[in-house]
This record gives sequence, structure tokens and C-alpha cells, in this order.
Amino acid sequence: MTIELLDSMGVVDTSDAYIRKAVAAPATDVLGRIANLETRLARSAAEIDAAQAVRYRVFVEEMKAQVAPEADRRKRDIDSWDAICDHLLVLDTSIEGDAEEQIVGTYRLLRQDVAERSGGFYSASEFAIGELLSRHPGKRFMELGRSCVLPQYRTKRTVELLWQGNWAYALKHGIDAMFGCGSFPGVVPEEHALALSFLHHNVRVRDEWVVSARPELYRTMDLMPPEAINPKKALAALPPLIKGYMRLGAMVGEGAVVDQAFRTTDVLIVLPIGNISGRYLNYYGADAGRFSSSVS
Repeated sequence: MTIELLDSMGVVDTSDAYIRKAVAAPATDVLGRIANLETRLARSAAEIDAAQAVRYRVFVEEMKAQVAPEADRRKRDIDSWDAICDHLLVLDTSIEGDAEEQIVGTYRLLRQDVAERSGGFYSASEFAIGELLSRHPGKRFMELGRSCVLPQYRTKRTVELLWQGNWAYALKHGIDAMFGCGSFPGVVPEEHALALSFLHHNVRVRDEWVVSARPELYRTMDLMPPEAINPKKALAALPPLIKGYMRLGAMVGEGAVVDQAFRTTDVLIVLPIGNISGRYLNYYGADAGRFSSSVS
């Protein structure tokens, strides 16, 4: 999902000391496997560093995002949230070498209890997350972010394994709702008028789930009237990640935000666990067992 340049805010630490302190989740079993691909949490600072290198290749080298000079020198996408998040990985075990050389995709997971102890959620820099959380004091939220996959691995099985990992993790920690930023390429929302308007009119958050872009950053998504929208063309214009979440049962927050540093137009994805489509629960398994049967 979206990324943001935080160096100018004084919250990015790209030093060697930071990397040594960046400790991921404890060693854990593999969460899923399809052929030579497997998904699990990062087990060491070295694996987090390798995931940051994958993120750099996608976000900076491919998507032309701007990062701090030190991050650019080291060819790593790094921010202060890396030290408190769990890092979900997809590895190609057919690649010879250590696990660090096998990482082909990654996702960053941040639970509400961890965020509240450590400075809040990343998405709060763009969206009024606090209002949503305060409306649900009894629910446990999880933020999904920094999703990326190397170009040659952007296949159905890789996406399935990323979701398998997210779902297994959510079940393990008793998560009630997930959210995170989904991005359109470019900084001109009007270039995505069809897709943004379709989301606004059809899957916008309602009632207790209402959440908006921060007022000073708010850009309207209501760029076309409903009668002017061709649903088939609108769906085709959606980024695959956003389309995938919508099919699961996700909603989209009010308003978009332009991220100048990373050249994206961001929307907030909100996915209550109770909204997840039954067909997907059946596919992945209510216990996240769909792709774990071959895992020893």
C-alpha cells in the first residue's frame, strides 16, 4: 500500500544502529506454501533489511519515489515504523542462497496495541484514523502497509500467499478489522476520475465505519456522476490491490490524499473481518488452512 517520505519530519532513522535495533517478530512457522513459494514473518533484522531492499527496488527504482539521501545511498526503503511492525514475507525457496536472497514480496503488519504504545499508525499521517478507532473501543484493528512484489512474481499465487499470511496473522491476534492505504499512480486525482468516482459511489464507508482524509489533505473522489460511470471500465481501471480488497468486502474512506514524495494518490481501505465475503472465507479457510496443508 502507500509510502511516505518522513525524513523531513525527523522520524526516519537510516543509521546502522537503527538497522541493528530493528527486530521483527519471533521465529514462527511458515504460514502457507504453494509449490516453491512460501509465506511467513521475518525472523531477523537481516531479513527485514532484505525486505527493505525489495521495497526500494519497487518503490524507488520502478515507481520513482523520492527517499532520503541516506536511504538512497543504501538502496533501502526505511522508516521508523519498520522497527515496530511485523514483516510478512513471500520467499521463493527455489532460489539458491540464504532466506534474505529468496524474498520476492513483503507486507508490513501493525497491530493496534503495538501502534498505541509506539507512536500510532502510519495511515494517520493522511487519514483521520483516530475518529474511526474511538468509535470502536472494543475492536482490535490492524494496519496493512508497504505491500510490494517483484515484477516477475506478480502472479495470482503470490497474491494468494500474501492474503493467506495476512489472514492467518489476523486470526492469531484476534483482529476485528484491517485498514491501510491503497494507491493510484500519479498525483493528479482527476486522471483517475472513473475509478475514484466508482469507489466513492459504490463502496464508500458508511455508518460506524466512516473515516475521512485529513481536512488539510482532502481531495474529492466524487469526480463523475453515477449515471456517467461504466462499472466494467471502472473495475478495469482499479489498481489490482484495491480491486482485490474490494472483492473481499472492503470499503473505501471519504476523500483521497496526494502523496507528492511517492507520486501516488492514496485512498483508505477499510476491511471489517465481518464483511469478508463467504466465498473467500471458504477458499482460504476459516482457520487460514487453505495453503497450510503442505506445511510441516
